[in-house]
Amino acid sequence: MRHLLSTGDLSRDEALLVLDTAAELAQVSGRSVKKLPTLRGRTVVNLFYEDSTRTRTSFELAAKRLSADVVNFSAKGSSVSKGESLKDTALTLQAMGADGVVVRHSASGAAHRLAEWVDGAVLNAGDGTHEHPTQALLDVFTMRERLGRLDGLRVAIVGDVLHSRVARSNVLLLHTLGAEVTLVAPPTLVPVSVHTWPCAVSYDLDAVLPKSDVVMLLRVQAERMHDAFFPTAREYSRRYGLDRERFARMQDDAIVMHPGPMVRGMEISAEVADSARTTVNEQVANGVSVRMAVLYLLLGGS
Repeated sequence: MRHLLSTGDLSRDEALLVLDTAAELAQVSGRSVKKLPTLRGRTVVNLFYEDSTRTRTSFELAAKRLSADVVNFSAKGSSVSKGESLKDTALTLQAMGADGVVVRHSASGAAHRLAEWVDGAVLNAGDGTHEHPTQALLDVFTMRERLGRLDGLRVAIVGDVLHSRVARSNVLLLHTLGAEVTLVAPPTLVPVSVHTWPCAVSYDLDAVLPKSDVVMLLRVQAERMHDAFFPTAREYSRRYGLDRERFARMQDDAIVMHPGPMVRGMEISAEVADSARTTVNEQVANGVSVRMAVLYLLLGGS
């Protein structure tokens, strides 16, 4: 692995290596001193063109726990606001000797272009509506920790698939690791190219719920919508929201996941969001371990 741009680039062995490495590094969180000297002397740049709380903080914490030097770069207040292009920013980072660049950008494919311009490792932290590989890795890590397996796992991904980079990354990774994925969404929120994805598609959440081991809910990304994709928020919630009644129809050991941020009352009720079978906080905690594993394997591991 030289870069992490897409979960589709990972073989089964590479994906399992990341998960197993993350499991080892997760033990560091339980120590009084949480730092390792693994990436001492290496520089990691967080290059974020979009707002982020969980992903940016998680990558920063992961790099610092591995003793790397971290530079946080935000498009707001930088030369980007003066018109500097992504390529010129990349060449600036190259001149500064960045060993790793974590990039989030509103344009799909931005991470791939950046990888052509810099010598350091590029980690895709979300590019447009394309992919978000480390989110999928931490989701799968959480599934394995909770349920003990991935092969044959039945996963339902519910919500705004059209605008979701998390959905695509999860579908590709889960397929590689032997899980069965079903996308559940209104027809207007399903990508035209979904027939090329290794998954099934359903428009009926009630039919899929009882057969699912994992239900992953996606936020409706209103900020990316320029048309009316469903009549009202209330109608969407009635058809595709996970409320107490639907939660009761799930299997007793099935879990509920959400990449965050959650919109309570829209895709998930407050009661379900606070349930012990909902793994949102675990996903955040596991995200640090998974991103430590990726940074270690790209910048310091062998």
